[in-house]
Amino acid sequence: MTKLSVNVNKVALLRNSRSLGIPSVTRAAELALRAGAHGITVHPRPDARHIRATDVHELAALLKNWPHAEFNIEGNPFEPPLLDLVRAVSPQQCTLVPDDPAAFTSDHGWDLARNGDRLRPVIAGLHGLGVRVSLFMDPLPEAMTVAAAIGADRVELYTEPYARAFGTADQIAVVTRYAEAARSAQAVGLEVNAGHDLNRDNLAPFLAEVPGVAEVSIGHALIADALEFGLAATVTAYLQVMDNTRT
Repeated sequence: MTKLSVNVNKVALLRNSRSLGIPSVTRAAELALRAGAHGITVHPRPDARHIRATDVHELAALLKNWPHAEFNIEGNPFEPPLLDLVRAVSPQQCTLVPDDPAAFTSDHGWDLARNGDRLRPVIAGLHGLGVRVSLFMDPLPEAMTVAAAIGADRVELYTEPYARAFGTADQIAVVTRYAEAARSAQAVGLEVNAGHDLNRDNLAPFLAEVPGVAEVSIGHALIADALEFGLAATVTAYLQVMDNTRT
């Protein structure tokens, strides 16, 4: 069964637009978990534009009350504050993302030919903390062997290209690349996550074509839907989409 991790970055972004402390990131996370979400994802950035260090600590404390839910912290390991926060709270999963601090949002996966040797000791250090490591990757089947060789446990397939192709003549060709990448990853012992611009419309077709997706991390679209339907109802709707898809 594919699990849903709710990314609460956009809740923090709205909170940060005023100095009132609302909406509460931890309250949003709790509502998502009560509605059945399997985990919470955050992506703290150096400029703290959304998630702050205090959010990470407060969410870690909240998740201690949810023993079956996972905390996924993602970000660039070569930029602060990612690794310091991971060391402080020991999440179940750390997703390493090669985003530039000035980037609007994550927009590409790792080039392991250039960065594999740098990532290897980072991954080993995270394993020493008992943290599962996922690498944010483009759907390149040939890169999965390298990801496994440097010690990754999972890859998160970057799905914005799929989302852009959804509903166009390119959809089948694009999703086929993701299916091939997933099979290549699984063939070398990696589990497969997916995330970025997945939504209620494109999620089911993706899961129907890409085998064995362990987890999807969804934030922007889910929080946008929550403005219309409410957060708990939105989480339920995403879970229903996933439950109706055989993976």
